[in-house]
This record gives sequence, structure tokens and C-alpha cells, in this order.
Amino acid sequence: MDYGHTLEFGTFITPVNDPPRAAADRARLSEALGFDLVTFQDHPYQPGFLDTWTLLSWVAAQTETIRLAGNVLNVPMRPAPVLARAAASLDLLSGGRLALGLGAGGFWDAMEAMGVTRRTPAESVAQVGEAIDVIREIWRASERAQLRYEGEYYQLKGAKRGPAPAHDVPIWVGAYKPRMLRLVGAKADGWLPSLGYLKPGDLTRGNEIIDAAAAAAGRDPRAVRRLLNVFGDPAKQPGQWVDELLPLILEDGIGTVIYGSDDPDELRRFAEEVIPAVREAVARERPAHGLVAGPVRSAAALAQRRDDIDYDGLPASLTAIEPGDFGYAKVRSTYMRGGAPGLVIQPKDADQVVAALAFARDQDVPLAIRSGGHGISGRSTNDGGVVIDLSRLNRIEVLSEADRLVRIEAGARWKDVAAALAPHGWALTSGDYGGVGVGGLATAGGIGWLARRRGLTIDHLRAAELVLADGSRVRVSDREHPDLFWAVRGAGANFGIVTSFDFQVDEVGSVGFGQFIFDAADAAGLLQRWGAAMEAAPRDLTTNLIMGPPRRGQSLAQVYGVVESPEPDTIIDRLTPIAQVAPLLDQQVQLVPYAGVMNVPDAPHDGQGDPVARSGLIDHLTPEFCAAAARLIESGIVYFFQIRSVGGAVADVPEDATAYSHRSANFSVVAFGASRGRLDAAWADLASHYRGLYLSFETDQSPERISEAWPAKSLDRLRTLKKQYDPDNVFRDNFNIDPFGE
Repeated sequence: MDYGHTLEFGTFITPVNDPPRAAADRARLSEALGFDLVTFQDHPYQPGFLDTWTLLSWVAAQTETIRLAGNVLNVPMRPAPVLARAAASLDLLSGGRLALGLGAGGFWDAMEAMGVTRRTPAESVAQVGEAIDVIREIWRASERAQLRYEGEYYQLKGAKRGPAPAHDVPIWVGAYKPRMLRLVGAKADGWLPSLGYLKPGDLTRGNEIIDAAAAAAGRDPRAVRRLLNVFGDPAKQPGQWVDELLPLILEDGIGTVIYGSDDPDELRRFAEEVIPAVREAVARERPAHGLVAGPVRSAAALAQRRDDIDYDGLPASLTAIEPGDFGYAKVRSTYMRGGAPGLVIQPKDADQVVAALAFARDQDVPLAIRSGGHGISGRSTNDGGVVIDLSRLNRIEVLSEADRLVRIEAGARWKDVAAALAPHGWALTSGDYGGVGVGGLATAGGIGWLARRRGLTIDHLRAAELVLADGSRVRVSDREHPDLFWAVRGAGANFGIVTSFDFQVDEVGSVGFGQFIFDAADAAGLLQRWGAAMEAAPRDLTTNLIMGPPRRGQSLAQVYGVVESPEPDTIIDRLTPIAQVAPLLDQQVQLVPYAGVMNVPDAPHDGQGDPVARSGLIDHLTPEFCAAAARLIESGIVYFFQIRSVGGAVADVPEDATAYSHRSANFSVVAFGASRGRLDAAWADLASHYRGLYLSFETDQSPERISEAWPAKSLDRLRTLKKQYDPDNVFRDNFNIDPFGE
């Protein structure tokens, strides 16, 4: 039968070492000729052959697009836990191009001579089965528990998992006898025999055994790709190849044909004459079978679908990740928060954002919009809902050198923006962590390292492209939908999905980056002195302060800051008052490009639980506030307490010029705690000191917080605009401005 697999073609190259690079040359030729896959047999005991795994690694580095596999790797001679990590590493290094072909060996005299324990046929099958289990468990890097496995052939006693491969590496098994065929049906992703070893009817019988085993294991038989090695024959004409291969594909279900030859001319002839003819014949004949080619999700994956999402109704043009898919662990959560969305859609352009939003609107589930996934406030993931992940919209484009005008898509990260602007001598103030996505920060405000001199990120925004709740696309600026442009700058997540931003950036060279660690025994005094130093500092200095509860009887504070100047004397002059706010334990000051400050290592987006954060904007760090803050820190209720300096150029912009409000505040305060109730109660003791909040760091979305984020006049204006642009409150799961709220 035809299993509907997308038709693929590969090559089977002998790993000869005379000359040493001959096999690699054939692999590069395979790629140049358009083959999908290149494979090598694995006989580690054969002195006339190169080591297959080393050859695979070399070929991966020499090629760019062709996929790679052993055909097949000798399981008894390659320990499964080590092979798992080697395979994941090669898959990561090659950009997701590895397939793992496994076999039981078979040349036992040669293998035993190398010190390998001889196995019976039954033992060989069992070892391959255990190897598949172990390899897949090692790859489950998202599982935090140590790996314990008590098998007959592998015993793992608390092994660490990972790394996870770049993609869902398929495991193919070379098999001929019923016991191994049943293993293929139960556990493998592909069956890989050689035509020369098969008798008439063996493919049919093998498929029947595999299909029955797959069904018994609760799998769709179509989840097992059927591959076949066929070997070159210089005398065979293209028409003969078509006549031979067509029934193998349409009647025996072969989805991948692997052509074995080391002759460059034969490879070229097969690629140029046979493959196009076979593809044409299959395309002509396959519709009569009523099959649609494409991937098949396993029963286990289908069982993880959420009842309220119409998965089958998702447009075929959209890329999406379901809970049962390989890549789900990487997209379910954010940097700090665990999530379990029912579907993560990853559009690649604005048109696909429209399609994704239309689909999401038809589902009665929560909707989250994600740009970078840092998502401290927790609104870029959910439980059981749809996430529209904009990470594939990540282009950065210079629109005008003269005007320093750049267009940045919402899914780009700020470290990449900084790196792209650096060659021009430009920078854009944008938070203090390079892994943050552009979209979330640039619709909320953007308190960054250059804020006191350059203002907020939104103050540099000149236009934006949005997808509105009804699916229409609009451009907003001072001249185009100016009311919506006002709202986007500080409340944008409530009005649509911004797909791109046009920013006017600044000329910024190297900067001074200072890091200080203080003894914070006098926490209140330190806070007060640091606050006074920042209010008195020139605008080219911006610093942030971080504190936590005392540990082992010692209280510490960290201060990080940027001086926007390349002059060492200026940097020292600006940072000296900061270094004097408390007993100094350690310090480091560097002259670096702004892009160097933003180029921090990526944090994995594998957050757990539901952290609680509270936010406040404050004009001055008064003695009363500092004393109350010190008591909060010392109480242990918060595990992270941070104050960012603002003021300066931020306050130069009129209060009502953008939806972002409370511009006269000199500081932004955020605290994280493990208990919502305890943190809320403690935070209430500081409430009288605040004049508002910064919504990117606030997890409480109660109506009281909405009123703190925006003054009454601004909130009334936002509700009026919400009624106009989102009357159905589609964008309600992101610090919601209810259009009909009071």
C-alpha cells in the first residue's frame, strides 16, 4: 500500500579511505545533484573503511542542506547513551539534518574480535529496542528528573539528559526478520532494508508485520516511513528504473529511495534522468489512491490535543506546534513562567499573522501574543490556549541611512538589533537584557540602559504595522491613525498584533559599563544614597540596583550601569559617586560597544510555576520608602528586588503624548515573591509611595492595577479606542483594558 509519505531520494556511499576524502566528495556531489539524503554503511571493524560517525561529522561540516544518516549504525559497537549525545550534538551543529539509522550488527566474528559480546538474534533485537528507549530518553532534555533505566543491556543510574537535538531526529531500523520488524512497528520511525537482501513478497510481508505491530502499540502505521536501498546498474535505462520503482512506491509504500553507487557519473545520471521521471510518474498515479502526502502525528501526540481547539481547521499554510510535538518543550513556557498552551502558531509574515489570528478567534480559548518569550509578566503563554509566536518575524532593515531610520520586526531580539545597528555606529535604548523580544517591550514603554539620556524605546518609534482584531492591517504614525499610534506607545498589546516597528535610532559609540557589589548591611541607607546619586547624576548615566534577602548573614547589593561616553575620564567621573554609596566589595568597569552590553547569553525559556511580581513607579527614594523597602527585603518575602533609574529624557516628553504614563517618575521598582498573598500584603505597605506602575513587570491584572498603570484621563481615552478597534475584546489576555469596563 501507499502510505502517502513525501517522496525522497538519497545516496548510499561506501566509506572508503582510499583516497580518504573520496566518500566526502561523493556526499558533496549528492548535495549538488539535489539528493535529499546521503548515507554511509557502518562497519567499525573494517580497516578499509573510515569510521562512519567521524565521516558523518566531517560531511555535515562540508555540506549545508543535505540530510545525513548511518545506513545503519552498529548498535552493539556504539553505546546508546553516548550515541544519543553524539547524535544530538551533530544534529545541533548541522542545523537539524541528522537521521539515526540503527542496526543489530550481524558480522559477529569480526565484532567479537573487537571485544563485543556475541548476541543471539533475540538478544540483538532486545538490545536495539533498549537502545531506542535510552536514546529517546537522553534526548528528553526538558525532563528535569535524572534518567534511571534498568535494562538488560543498558543501566543508567541517574544520568543527566540532553542535549536535545535541533529537530525530531527520526530513528530508522534495518530489519528483515519478524522479531525485528515488530520492533520497527512498535518503536521506530522508519524501516530501512536493502532490496538485494529481499525475496519476492518480503516487502509486503514486512509491511504487514510492521503495520500490525504499530496498531498494537497504538500507532498509526503511516508514522513509520518505508525506506529502501537500491543499487546502481549502469545498463539500466531511466524507463526501466521508473517501471521498477513505481510499484515499490505505490504498492509497497516506499517513501525514500536510497541509491547505492560510488560512481559520480551514475549518481549524476540517476539524479538528472531517473528522479524527475519517477517523481512525475508518482505525481500522475498517486491521486488515484486518494492519499494526501504529509507527516502523520502519532496516537500519543493526538491524545495530548486540547478539546476546545479545532486542530484540523488550522490552515495548512501555518506552522504550528502541538503539545505532542517534538519542539513543544521549547515553546510552551517563557523565561520565568511555565505554560501549557494547546497550540503555538509561528507565522512567518504579516499575512500569516492575519490567518493565525482568524483561527485563534474561532477558538474559545485564551490567546497570547509572544515576541521574544522573556515574558516576565507571564502574558506570553497560557494553559490550554493559543499562542501566536512572532519569533520568525525577526528581520532588521535600514530604511534610511541619512535619517537613521530602521524597520524592526516584532520577533527580533534586542541583542540582535544592537548587533545589526553597531556597524553603523547606532544604538536604540531597549531594556537591559538582550534576549527580550522587540514586540513586548516596544508596545509597553522600554526602560533601558540609555533611558535617562535617550528616553524610552517608544519615544523613538515613528511608525508601526499592526494586525487589528478584525484581521485588517493598518499602519500607524503621527499622520496615519494618530489616535491608535498614541495607544500603541504604552498599551499596544490591547489593540492588535504589531508586526513591525519603524524607529529613528541614535548615534552611539562605545560606552562605559560598570558593575559593583556592595555590602548592604545598611540597606535603607544604601538605597537612599544611591537614589540621591542618580537624581544628581548627569543624564549620560543610567544604573540599576538589585538586592535580595540576606544569605548566610550577609546582605549584598549589585549595581549595574552604563555611561554613554567613550571617554575613560568621563566614565570614572560618572561612576565614582555610585561606587561610594556603600562599602564596596567588588567592581568592574569596561569600555565596550553598546552591542556588547546587550550581548548576554541566551536564557532557556523553560520557566516553571507562576512567579509573582509587583511593580511601581516612584518619584524619589525618600527615607520613608527606603526604610520600608529594606524591611521588605529583609523579610524574605521577596527573593528579587530591583530599582531601575528613569527620569531625565523620559520626563521631557509630555505626560499625555503617549499612552505610557507617569513620566516624571525617577525610578521603576519591581519585586518578585513566591507567595502572591504575602507579597501583595507587603507591597500594600509601600503603595502610598508609588505614582503608578510599569506593566511589563506586573503580574496582578486586577482592575486596581489597570487604574494604576494609566491615569483616569488616559484610561478613558484607551477604553474609547478599544471600543473602536477591538469591541469584542479579542486582546483581553494581556493587561486587559475592558472596552466596557468602569
